[in-house]
Amino acid sequence: MALKIAVLDDYADVARRYADWPQGDDVTVFHRTMTDPAELAATLAPFDVLCVMRERTPLDGALIRALPNLKLIVTTGARNLSIDVAAAQERGITVCGTQSRGTTTAEFVMALMLALTRRIVPEANSAAAGGWQTGMGRDLSGLTLGIAGFGRIGRQVATLARPFGVEILAWSRSLTADRAAADGVRHAPDLDALLQGSDIVSINLVLSDTTRGLFGARELALMRPDALLLNTSRGPIVQVDPLLAALRAGRLGGAALDVHDVEPLPDGAPVLDRDLIDSGQLLVTPHLGYVSDQTFRMFYRQTVEAVEAWKAGGPIRVIGGGPQATPST
Repeated sequence: MALKIAVLDDYADVARRYADWPQGDDVTVFHRTMTDPAELAATLAPFDVLCVMRERTPLDGALIRALPNLKLIVTTGARNLSIDVAAAQERGITVCGTQSRGTTTAEFVMALMLALTRRIVPEANSAAAGGWQTGMGRDLSGLTLGIAGFGRIGRQVATLARPFGVEILAWSRSLTADRAAADGVRHAPDLDALLQGSDIVSINLVLSDTTRGLFGARELALMRPDALLLNTSRGPIVQVDPLLAALRAGRLGGAALDVHDVEPLPDGAPVLDRDLIDSGQLLVTPHLGYVSDQTFRMFYRQTVEAVEAWKAGGPIRVIGGGPQATPST
């Protein structure tokens, strides 16, 4: 059975290089993100299979119901909250995923942390423009890193940060003092305590109804005036307008935002504040936390494996119930 396969949101144009796609199938790779529902429905209507990259293109119920030929959705990663799995199941569409490399995001958190504390971007820009040193950075050693969300990635951030001499303070709704002690970190009883006690705060929470907008004006006001905020999780967890206001007023030392409410960032997005960016107070990156050569090679290779296993009737990593199988690594 020849399939029409759509590979969505391949920004870097690597999908064909990183995996051997089935020769007998018709594979179309899209590099541009489509946001208009009518355009999406019309463009994707012919396809039997959609291969999606994380949450770059949400597949809500209305879109899924508008695709008459759709039989299989493969997402990179084992979870994708932007897919309406229930709507897919109602139509008998299989939804499955791949593995993911947990270290990729944690390493990027460290990169942002070092870039902000040592003012790497503004100083590099100064040197490139013919200037020289323009400010003073800070050592990580002796600072307190607060990790909001102490799950798999949060724990990896702690492991990577500890050799730099930081003290780790951790909070999540499910984290207990005993579990924190077993992991060798201090336990913050609530988010307020974490914000008040940290020099750097790394957000590693899952976006949900309870975390959407969690970091607003009240929470930012609890942070130290020279503290740094890093968000590599999901954009809507942080309220951007209060964050920018705190940076402009000097009530917050700096922020690094790798994730955004709308991605790719539209022209004129408020977060693209040249004064804050040029001064080194704000570092804006295009959702690089999970983007690496090794990760994407695994993503696309296992996406192809999932398609071929589904065609053959073999076990696949089903999302939302069903048989589980781990693709090769």
